[in-house]
Amino acid sequence: MTSTPLSSRPGVAALRAVAPGRVHLPGEPGYEAERLPWNLAFDQRPAAVAVPETPGQVAALVRAAHAAGLRVAPQNTGHGAGPLTGRLDDALLLRLAALTGVTVDAEARTARVLGGTQWQDVLEAAAPHGLTAPHGTAPDVGVVGYLLSGGLSFYGRRHGLGINTVRAVEVVMPTGELLRADAEENPDLFWALRGGSGNLGVVTALEIDLLPYTDVVSGMLLWDGTQAEPVTRAWLDWTRGLDEAATTSLRIMEFPPLPDLPPFLSGRRVVVIDGLLTCGDAEAEALLAPLRALGAEMDTFHRMPTTEATAVHMDPPHPAPGLTAHTVLGPLDEAGATAFLAATVDIAPLMAVELRHVGGAIARPAPHGGALSAMPGELVAHCIALVPTREIGAAAEAVAERVLAALRRWEVEACALTFTDDIEPDAARVGTAFSPGTWQRLRTIRSVYDPTSAMVAALSID
Repeated sequence: MTSTPLSSRPGVAALRAVAPGRVHLPGEPGYEAERLPWNLAFDQRPAAVAVPETPGQVAALVRAAHAAGLRVAPQNTGHGAGPLTGRLDDALLLRLAALTGVTVDAEARTARVLGGTQWQDVLEAAAPHGLTAPHGTAPDVGVVGYLLSGGLSFYGRRHGLGINTVRAVEVVMPTGELLRADAEENPDLFWALRGGSGNLGVVTALEIDLLPYTDVVSGMLLWDGTQAEPVTRAWLDWTRGLDEAATTSLRIMEFPPLPDLPPFLSGRRVVVIDGLLTCGDAEAEALLAPLRALGAEMDTFHRMPTTEATAVHMDPPHPAPGLTAHTVLGPLDEAGATAFLAATVDIAPLMAVELRHVGGAIARPAPHGGALSAMPGELVAHCIALVPTREIGAAAEAVAERVLAALRRWEVEACALTFTDDIEPDAARVGTAFSPGTWQRLRTIRSVYDPTSAMVAALSID
């Protein structure tokens, strides 16, 4: 940062004038509340924060930030705030939570989604038309960040990465110009945004394809932690050659004895299989039968409205300090299952170690996809912890590293960008989500549209 207070810089008055009462500097009322991301483990301290309400206001703020000597960092909820840590000293953080709205075209099966919209709002808007969207496991994740980083959806094995539903992007460029990018208009930019996201501008709206489902079969099966070995081996066997209608995950979970947890979780180690099936009842019954034969103590799988599926995975309902780490795996053979089970005997202070079944359509590139349209691999190993203190965070990081190291033999060269929210993932790690040629083309397009690196993206491709 410079030694000159930001409030004294030329251009800051213009920044305030663009969005009166919605620009906050350090020490001012509003700054503390607006700077905080959903993931409270990360203490982001930008030079300034703005909360625009319209695409025009976004464009004006980008121009004013440039005049004030500030870079621009777009952010909606901040679920994946980790990579921005320490990179906002000279940046205006654009919090897009006020830029919300969904317009559904039922005949075309599309929706226009404004840049600060969260997934549950899209599902609620689409449901009356018998439609839904490729959401993840939580209702309050932002649509734009999730989709443009890939979008590992509950519908993924049948319909592919969520990013492939994007038909058009409305984006404010680093110059402050508002552009539309689609297959016909600015096609190179459209290609790059689908994977390059916030590296190229501030996305103010997406047009996405919707999925033709009114209801789905979804839920969870739960066993005591003592059943980890038979359940894990059976689930891994079950996933081999599995119908693409089913997208599921298996988690080893450990919960402290807390009064706000439901009794079936508080103070327990459990094994959970959850997911979603896009098929009829008879087919769902047949698919789930081998898992139900394992005698779960809780079975909530049933047909439900699509709007209810975001509650199944039990993601935290409120902002919390979290730590995650992941790796992408090929199939786990018997030795791989043994390695996973041995590594997860004691996972504290991690809350969960998950194996998410991918493959299927997720692994198949879309014919007209962008920079990112598929992800190889059969499984994603994902470690999650709540980290209220630095000490717990350090301990959780060490356990996560140990668990993932035990699975290294089965890794594939890939990266699930949706899950990449650790502090400062280097460009080499982000680059494993792309082929070498795609990575080079993406970085070249970035240099054309943002030659001075005016944008600060969570997943940097610099």
